[in-house]
Amino acid sequence: MSHRELYCDVCEGVALFEAPPCVDGHGTDCPELICTDCGAAVVVSAFAIPVTRLADCRRQPARRAA
Repeated sequence: MSHRELYCDVCEGVALFEAPPCVDGHGTDCPELICTDCGAAVVVSAFAIPVTRLADCRRQPARRAA
């Protein structure tokens, strides 16, 4: 089991969380965590956001009026 210290809303403070045995096959990287103090469950997830290239989005310089 993996252990992490996170803020627990139920305990209202930092508590030790652990990943229970995962039936989905994630192992220690399971996004489901349980507070070892009160038993509250949380799901930790990361979102992948594509990064756009700034070079492709260049603005044309403003023309000066003569």
